[in-house]
Amino acid sequence: MAQQSSELVRIDPLRLRLHRRGQMVTDATIFASEAVNLEPNAVRQLCDAASLPPVKKVLATADIHVGFGIPIGCVMGMERAIMPPAVGYDINCGMRLLSTPFSKGDIDTERIAASIARDIPLGEGRDNLRLDRAGIEQVAERGVASVPALAQRTSHLAWEAFDSDEFAEDMKRIEENGSMPGDLGKVPKGAVQKGSCQLGTLGGGNHFIEIQCVRQILDAESAKDFGLFENQIVVMIHSGSRRFGYEVADHYMSVAAARPDMAERRKMLSYLPTDTEAGRSYIAAMSAAANFAFTNRQIMALLVRRCFNRMFGPTPLKLVYDVAHNMAKLETHNGRDLWVHRKGATRAFGPGRMAATVFAKTGQPIITPGSMGTASFLLIGTGNSDESLCSVNHGAGRVMSRTAALGKIRKGRVITPALISDDQFKRSMQGVKLITANRRRIKEEAPDAYKDIDEVVRIVVECGWAKAVARMVPLAVLKG
Repeated sequence: MAQQSSELVRIDPLRLRLHRRGQMVTDATIFASEAVNLEPNAVRQLCDAASLPPVKKVLATADIHVGFGIPIGCVMGMERAIMPPAVGYDINCGMRLLSTPFSKGDIDTERIAASIARDIPLGEGRDNLRLDRAGIEQVAERGVASVPALAQRTSHLAWEAFDSDEFAEDMKRIEENGSMPGDLGKVPKGAVQKGSCQLGTLGGGNHFIEIQCVRQILDAESAKDFGLFENQIVVMIHSGSRRFGYEVADHYMSVAAARPDMAERRKMLSYLPTDTEAGRSYIAAMSAAANFAFTNRQIMALLVRRCFNRMFGPTPLKLVYDVAHNMAKLETHNGRDLWVHRKGATRAFGPGRMAATVFAKTGQPIITPGSMGTASFLLIGTGNSDESLCSVNHGAGRVMSRTAALGKIRKGRVITPALISDDQFKRSMQGVKLITANRRRIKEEAPDAYKDIDEVVRIVVECGWAKAVARMVPLAVLKG
C-alpha cells in the first residue's frame, strides 16, 4: 500500500484525531499530549492500518513509534480477520513482576544481579533449557501448565526452585493463566528447531531483568492487595517468545502476503480471514508462541527465585502479574466481536472483565516499564477504557531509532554521529548497576532514546483508563 497521510487534529489535551480520508475506512485516534514526540512515519503507518478493509477501530497510545508495517503502540480491532504484522515478530513479548520481602539496603542488589546473570543467558542466540519434540509440544500446547511435567522429565537448575503450591498461585496471576489453545502442528519447523533450546533465555534488544526499588506507593489500598510497600525490592522481567515466535510470525506474514487479494499490500500489511485454513492455522501457531513466551518467563522467574534462595535462604518471591503486550485476541466490545490486535500495547481490563479471576476487586494489573535508568509503573485497569479497546501503552516508546542513538561507523569512519554521547549515556545510568552481554551496542537502549515514562503514564491515568499503584526505579539492570 502506498504511504499516505492525513491531517492530525487535536481535539483535547490528550487526544488527536486522524479523520478518515483517501483509502482509510475509519478514523484513527492518537492519545498523546503536546509533550509527546510523534514520528511522521509512525503516523503514516497508523493511516495505513486504518485503510485495511476489515478494520473497525484503530488507535495509538502515547508510546507510538515506527514498527514493521504497523506502528508499535497501535491497537486495532478487526472483524473476521487477523493480521500477523499487527501482532509483530515477538509474539507475547510481555512483562512479569515479582515481589520480595526485602527493603532497599537489606540485600546486596549488585551481587544478586550478578548471580541472576550467571544463570539466565543474556543476548541473542543463547541457549538454556533444551527440550525434545515431546517437551516442546507440551510447552506449545499447554503453556505454563506444562512446567510440572517438564520438571519431571528434564534436568535443569530452574527445578531447584519449583514448588507446587507456589506454582498453583503463579498460574492465577498470569494472563490467560499462562495457557492458550496452541497447536504445534501449525508451527513451522524452523520455530521448533530454533526454539527447542531457548527457554529460560532473555534475548536482546529492549528485553531486560531489573532489580528495582518501590520508590513511591500511589494507591495504598491496591498496593496492599499486591503485597507492595515503599522501598521494597522487586524484580521485573521483560522478554518474549524468542526465535520460536519470530519464525511463526515470519512464516505467516509470508503466507498472508501470498494470497492473491493481498498483492498490493505486501508482507507488512497483509492479513488473513479467520474463516480460512490459513487464518485458523495462524491463530493456533500464534497461541503456541504465546505459550512459549509465558513458559519462558516462568522459567526465568524460577531461576531468579533459585538465586535468591541460594543467597538468602528460602525466600518467597510472589508473582504480582505476568502480562502480554504483543497479542491478538477475540474480544467483545460494544456488542461487536473483534480480533483486538495489541502491538506494543497492554490489555487493561477493569474489575468487571476480571470477575472470574483473583483480580475481581482490583482490576487487571498493568506492568509499564520505562527504559533502563528510568522508572517503571504498576497500574490497574479501571474498566473505563472502551475508547481504547481496553488497552494502554506498553512502555515509554522510542524517540529515536537504535541507529540514530548509536550512530553508524564503517571501517573506522563515522558515517552518522551518535545522537547519544558516551558521557550522556554514563550520566543517565548513574547509580544503576548495568550488566550487559553487548556493551558495544548498549547505547541503543539509552534512557534518552525513549520518551518520558512519567508523561506517558500521566496520559493513561488522566484518560481514566488505569489507576497508578506504584512507581519503581532500577537499582540493577541486566540487558542482552
